[in-house]
Amino acid sequence: MTVLIKGAGVAGLAAAFELCRRGIAVEVADAAETVGAGASTYAGGMLAPFCEREAADEAVLTLGLSSADWWEEALSGEVSRRGTLVVAAGRDGGELDRFAARTRGYEWVGDNAIGELEPDLAGRFDRALFFAEEAHLDPRKAMAGLYETLVARGVRFHLGRAAMHSEKSYAAVVECTGAAAIATTPGLRGVRGEMLFLKTPEIRLSRPVRLLHPRHPIYIVPREDHRFMVGATMIETDDDGPITARSLMELLNAAYAVHPAFGEARVVETGVGIRPAFADNLPRLLDRDGGFAIAGMYRHGFLLAPALARQLAERLCAGEQPPLTRHGAIQ
Repeated sequence: MTVLIKGAGVAGLAAAFELCRRGIAVEVADAAETVGAGASTYAGGMLAPFCEREAADEAVLTLGLSSADWWEEALSGEVSRRGTLVVAAGRDGGELDRFAARTRGYEWVGDNAIGELEPDLAGRFDRALFFAEEAHLDPRKAMAGLYETLVARGVRFHLGRAAMHSEKSYAAVVECTGAAAIATTPGLRGVRGEMLFLKTPEIRLSRPVRLLHPRHPIYIVPREDHRFMVGATMIETDDDGPITARSLMELLNAAYAVHPAFGEARVVETGVGIRPAFADNLPRLLDRDGGFAIAGMYRHGFLLAPALARQLAERLCAGEQPPLTRHGAIQ
């Protein structure tokens, strides 16, 4: 049995890895020339089920609790398990209380403990929430790592023009096409997310820092080479045009509020990604003619892709047949 995965973003690569390690032959196709060319490349990479529960259904927490373990097993050494620090400006202290009331898995920390966790934030915040069990990874390194692992295990990739000219019969076709599925999947909508990368050697962070704000909360995720990913807006539109001036100012102002050193940082990259989402913002494993689809990952791609991949693998390994067998034309 050979399964075709359409889409080489985080959902597609995670599904391919899960099937491959269960002994199912897999091929992956994507019209892009490289893997992870869609919204996945602009993700924060936060494996933060407790923090995400604050504004999401309980399923995000239960499905996401094992994601860090899954990623560590798939890509040993690429997961940083240093937790998440959630802060707020003094005038927005009520936002911390509200956040705490809607989640769990945290401890309250004062200014001294904040300084121990993040020395460069010492004296900047009176109190914070620390989610010690959360983790993060670099999405671009993770997708590149999965690609290399899959190739080494014999998975064939059809990328770019090559994806348009191969046609053969597959036991099942799994659509993981991200925002491209909005036009064909009832109930799926687009949510625009904007981000930027700042570079400065003047500040060091060891873990993601979330700044709460009544209108535009943001997160800052440390990367290698003095880079910091700052994100992300959530705008109800599927417009994928360049970042707006308003969003750029909001992200920069929020980063400056976390630490003034970000005011002298270099803006080295901006990006926009369209996150496909259902009304409840939860992903689905859907039945399709001849296979399945993983759709609606919203802002939880790296957190929930492992759980959806496991659901897919369990159905296929149980011998469940797609509704109809068809040619899996790669297009």
